[in-house]
Amino acid sequence: MTDGLEIERKFLVEQPQLDRLSIVRSADIVQTYLVSGEDGSQRRVRRISENGVITYKYTEKIFYTHVTRHEAEREITEEEYEKLLRERDTKLVPVVKTRYRFDHLGQMFELDIYPYSDRLAILELELRDAGQEIIFPDEVKVLKEVSDDHAYSNSALAVRGAFPADAYLCEAGETEN
Repeated sequence: MTDGLEIERKFLVEQPQLDRLSIVRSADIVQTYLVSGEDGSQRRVRRISENGVITYKYTEKIFYTHVTRHEAEREITEEEYEKLLRERDTKLVPVVKTRYRFDHLGQMFELDIYPYSDRLAILELELRDAGQEIIFPDEVKVLKEVSDDHAYSNSALAVRGAFPADAYLCEAGETEN
């Protein structure tokens, strides 16, 4: 079980050529949001398929800021997963994505690619502290930071089932970075 403070920054990026990144792991993820907890926490379950092995996780998050949150996550059984799915928030669709983890200069990035876009992706990096400098690989074109833009959160993607319309304007260079 992981339980602690998480500092994370997120970026909208053009999908890079995967073979040009130092990918260390990849996983197919189905993320389903549950009805919020009594304390207002965000709850979700994940089905993760990595190298033919399927694992299940349950997570609760309490947000302090857009980049800082408390996250408690634990592995669960398939039976627990199926039971928790009955608490699914029916207003939301499951978020399906492939996550690629890659190292660049000692920074472990996570690149999420979604089936509804063959051009855009979300790049995340967990930080040691909020002031940590981020060095992006040349192979990744950052369109804009979306850490504090709720429209790019996974829970918002679960509402729409797609990136917000301004993501494609950003890609075309029609918005400020």
